[in-house]
Amino acid sequence: MNANLIKMSKTYLTNGKQLSFEKAQVMAIINITPDSFYDGGKFSSVTDIIKDAEMKIHEGATIIDIGAASSRPNAIAISAKDEISRLREPLMKLRKEFPEIFISIDTYLADVAEFAIDLGADIINDISGSQMDQSMLDVVAKHQIAYVLMHMQGTPQNMQKNPSYDDVVKDISTFYTSKIEQCKSLGFDKLIIDVGFGFGKTVEHNYQLLKHLNEFIVFDYPLLVGLSRKSMINKVIHTSPVTALNGTTVLNTIALQNGAKILRVHDIKEAKQAVDLFEFYKSV
Repeated sequence: MNANLIKMSKTYLTNGKQLSFEKAQVMAIINITPDSFYDGGKFSSVTDIIKDAEMKIHEGATIIDIGAASSRPNAIAISAKDEISRLREPLMKLRKEFPEIFISIDTYLADVAEFAIDLGADIINDISGSQMDQSMLDVVAKHQIAYVLMHMQGTPQNMQKNPSYDDVVKDISTFYTSKIEQCKSLGFDKLIIDVGFGFGKTVEHNYQLLKHLNEFIVFDYPLLVGLSRKSMINKVIHTSPVTALNGTTVLNTIALQNGAKILRVHDIKEAKQAVDLFEFYKSV
């Protein structure tokens, strides 16, 4: 299947706003955690968070993805109460300042998702695909809000210890077949698929998934990729998270060619340029 010939016509009505996938979108990462792998501890105040969001929106982000709990390998899990405490003020102010922007909440806890939706979140981005909290699908189905269904093998605490698959592409496709059926049984269909680069995968697994990303188009949902500054770049070209921007852009471009509809990134301007160039390339 040639991803370049496919036009994703889906549009989701989520929290009263139309989220279109006719063209690829840029999702900006805003980590309000002290321990994320690249930008943990970046913000000293809510004002700093608002300024960062404003800059990223100006550079071309259409979705802001807020994470209040780190999901890096070996990250220490925090409680829903602590996650909500971190989220409360930034989310309230972001929603007030940017009423038209799509706000995504990066959480795998149903209580956090419920809280965030009540404060105006438009998307829930669940790294566990509901595997770490069985109530998550009930929450997103109740609110009929867009939901990023990501694949992860294991948990952040153990996912990189010994990732193993019979066939990584087929195994993850089987996971989606089951999860999509479960969502539909709940009367819920506003899904975004993220194969979970770096979450319970070796470097080789990650590149196999990138090479075969267009095979996931068969599910007929938008594909999100999160490749930004990850170790799958650094382990190949011997960069670090700080110096991995060029590698990120290269892999984002490959992902767009293979059907990605959302790029989740730290660096908005460069991702938006990649999207604009790719869209023009397709049009001629």
